[in-house]
Amino acid sequence: VQLQASGGGLVQPGGSLTLSCLASGSIFSGSTMSWIRQAPGKQRELVALITANGVTYYSDFVKGRFAISRDAAKNTVYLQMNSLEPEDTAVYYCHAQRGSTEAWGQGTQVTVSS
Repeated sequence: VQLQASGGGLVQPGGSLTLSCLASGSIFSGSTMSWIRQAPGKQRELVALITANGVTYYSDFVKGRFAISRDAAKNTVYLQMNSLEPEDTAVYYCHAQRGSTEAWGQGTQVTVSS
């Protein structure tokens, strides 16, 4: 099982980025998919998740700015990030969990700076 995250980069404050996470193997189906980030010197924190049924949850600090979605045909979960702030600078990881089975992606760097 592998998760391949992509889409990070350098963006100015107020800008947008879309992260993608491609899942190989069978874990995508039936899994809750999450985006989790870790800023330098800070603990990892949940950004957003989407269940297998499409129910979404967002942490307060991204509500109204970020949107998580999944495409079953492409085995991919997305994180659309708008109105980015310097505080959003972090390595973003995708995570999959189905029962006791879980997997992590390698992380993609998002830097918000002018």
